[in-house]
Amino acid sequence: MALSDEELDRYARHIVLPQIGGAGQQRLKDAKIAIVGAGGIGSGAIPALTGAGVGHLTVIDDDRVELSNLQRQPLYAANQVGERKADLAARYIGKRNPHVECRTVPDRIEADNVDAILSGHDLIIDGTDNFATRLVVSDAAVRLGIPLISAAAQQFQGQVALFRSKPCYRCFVGDAFDADDCDTCAELGVLGALTGTVGNFAALLAIRAVTGITPDAAATLHLFDGLSLKWRQIHIAADPACKACG
Repeated sequence: MALSDEELDRYARHIVLPQIGGAGQQRLKDAKIAIVGAGGIGSGAIPALTGAGVGHLTVIDDDRVELSNLQRQPLYAANQVGERKADLAARYIGKRNPHVECRTVPDRIEADNVDAILSGHDLIIDGTDNFATRLVVSDAAVRLGIPLISAAAQQFQGQVALFRSKPCYRCFVGDAFDADDCDTCAELGVLGALTGTVGNFAALLAIRAVTGITPDAAATLHLFDGLSLKWRQIHIAADPACKACG
């Protein structure tokens, strides 16, 4: 469906960019992006993608809002403690941009449901806080042939990378983290503003990938140090023995 007059006005600041234009904005409208995790990183990515006009968002999260979330998850308010994050995120999306369709999945992603949940999407953003879920999502992205943006934040360190099947996220972290017993930000802490920085950067990578405005950034890990305020990049090599993409 073509952009309406209201959408042309809403996205005018995108459309005047020669690297995006009307064609790029149409690609955003047609895109289907799955966001795994509506926590700190999701709270940065969801508003950016909603404002950008991504036409179809799927928000996957089985958590409910806790008071400790409010330090880094601006999608939620104190009077919403106890409510489902996925439902609140969908409500926010509907109020911010009526041209964005939102599907919610208030379930935890597991090996037995991940393919059904993620299939049919053009891109996945994973902002979950444990390696076991990240590896389940990554392995499914490889099987389904869907690009994956993995984003994480802990203490003062953030990292974001785009994976296109090979190398994959498992090539980066290996098999040691399949167990769901690794440290999370609940144990180690995280600077609230850092999750927003990482979530917005993940949204930027997603917009670049959907519109094709610049050379592909796949297999590059972007690391941000919130103490030194420095970014650095690391190339991720494929692991020929990787049990997902090897």
